[in-house]
Amino acid sequence: MSHQVLNAFLLTLFAGLSTGIGSAIAFFSKSTNKKFLSAALGFSAGVMIFISFVEMYPMAKTMIAKSFSPKKAEMITIVVFVGGMILSALIDLVVPEAENPHEARNLPGEAGSEDEKRALMRLGLLSAVAIAIHNFPEGIATFAAAYSSPTLGVSIAVAVAIHNIPEGIAVSVPIYYATGSKKKAFWYSFMSGLAEPLGAIVAFFTLRAFFSDLVMGYLFAAVAGIMVFISLDELIPTAKKYGEGHWSVYGLISGIIVIAFSLVVLD
Repeated sequence: MSHQVLNAFLLTLFAGLSTGIGSAIAFFSKSTNKKFLSAALGFSAGVMIFISFVEMYPMAKTMIAKSFSPKKAEMITIVVFVGGMILSALIDLVVPEAENPHEARNLPGEAGSEDEKRALMRLGLLSAVAIAIHNFPEGIATFAAAYSSPTLGVSIAVAVAIHNIPEGIAVSVPIYYATGSKKKAFWYSFMSGLAEPLGAIVAFFTLRAFFSDLVMGYLFAAVAGIMVFISLDELIPTAKKYGEGHWSVYGLISGIIVIAFSLVVLD
């Protein structure tokens, strides 16, 4: 395995397993810091939106233009970009709102009856499945970006990792209150993040024979669409639902500023 492939896989693994960080935060803090959570989600959205429009979309168009005329390349890039957003929307449609980890909810209190415990356990398990469904294409995206550009891969991996942290909370908290076991709650949360590196493995073994400027152009355009949809449909609205709207905007602006300067410094 080449250093380039290993680096891309490790970045994807880091991004996916950050759900475990969410478990740790849930267990070792008495309450969720809503300002921090809102700012962190906004920061992740700022990074994703900036990268999508400033880095990935232009890069995709340039790569596709090597095989088509400039005008046709522009049209193809737009279609694939929109296709990425549609794919994300379809994934959200198959996940019921009540179990969708991107829907903000109050953390549950301690479960009393067996029925309450079963309901919380079901919520935690379904949240884990929902997260796996969302993380799989994110794993493909992170791997493809890191494989093509280590600098871009680091930026995307960090942004994905930040928004995976509250997903870990969404899985671990209900399972903990249902079972009373921090260990079990942590491992369910941790395992749900494995869909991300699984997506990287699938991308490597199914796409490596087809890696070319044109294929990478398609991937970048689709990934840009996916990240814009995640930011606008999930990250920013969820941050605002936690009741700290201004902090989500501060985080978003900070994310744009930090990633803009980091891309210049790391380039």
